[in-house]
Amino acid sequence: MNFDCPSPTNTQSNERIRMAHGGGGRLMNNLIERVFKPILSNEYLDELHDGAILQLPSQKIAFSTDSFVISPLFFPGGDIGKLAVNGTVNDLAMCGARPMFLSLGLIIEEGFEMEKLNRILQSVHQASQKVGVKVVTGDTKVVNKGKGDGIYINTAGIGVIEHNLNISPRSVKEGDVIVLSGDIGRHGSAIMALREGIELDTTLESDCDELWTPVSNLLSEGIEIHCLRDLTRGGLVSALNEISRSSGFGIYIYEESIPVVEEVKAICEILGLDPLYVANEGRFISIVPENYAERAVSIISNTSGTEARVIGKVTSDNSGKVIMKSLIGSNRLLDMLSGEQLPRIC
Repeated sequence: MNFDCPSPTNTQSNERIRMAHGGGGRLMNNLIERVFKPILSNEYLDELHDGAILQLPSQKIAFSTDSFVISPLFFPGGDIGKLAVNGTVNDLAMCGARPMFLSLGLIIEEGFEMEKLNRILQSVHQASQKVGVKVVTGDTKVVNKGKGDGIYINTAGIGVIEHNLNISPRSVKEGDVIVLSGDIGRHGSAIMALREGIELDTTLESDCDELWTPVSNLLSEGIEIHCLRDLTRGGLVSALNEISRSSGFGIYIYEESIPVVEEVKAICEILGLDPLYVANEGRFISIVPENYAERAVSIISNTSGTEARVIGKVTSDNSGKVIMKSLIGSNRLLDMLSGEQLPRIC
């Protein structure tokens, strides 16, 4: 007598994630072999060991981790997979470290579509390939339906510091200038426009991108970088406040020098947001001595295809504070946000 029972191990016939995909058994192994490995395969991951054994150069390393809980998972200009890779890559880049290795932790909700998981993993692969970083270890957990909001991702990264600069807020000096890599507010505005159903004449995309390439070019061209900071949650103003408080110097910026595209201005006006505080995922500031400013602007603009520019300077006045000269000529104190302006944007 023949018994014709559906196989619990065939992931190609199952279009959604099941609890057993995170159970450590055959279905989980099937998910790794048929979904993860064909996309993310490399010599480290293919070992399927409990951890990755890595050969690191003798220089200093940087180590960073971040978790990504964005809603919606797919947005103009990217998705949670691209964001998860670039988010950690950029944290390493802001340390002046060349990204080398990533871990990838997935918390997936039961019922999540396999097709979406494939798209996210493809984005992870493409973002990793672009910057030359390898996913060398990972973990998958499946939680009950209704408990995970689709998928959450945690990435941790290791990068190597191959120079003698001490890139840190405490390296900032009086007279340094602040170079902004491009227009601000795209990521947070694109996410909020999608959530709120705001329709524009043009498609506004997130600036989600890796920042190691422009930083690498600054370093290779001999720019004396004192500090780097990407402008994620809290936007430009929060980053400047963090640097000002850590360094003990004041920061003075000029509103007329800070580019904001018209679509971002329109969305912020509708939602009552200030673009200076809206998150970015592909913009950063570099703080350098004034004599390096022109070259730094040129390198970043040519590398990123953006309009980098000097937006301000470091002063000994107003220690720990950020002051902006407004378009009407008055001075405005820019403080840290008192709460969360835009939740679930990264």
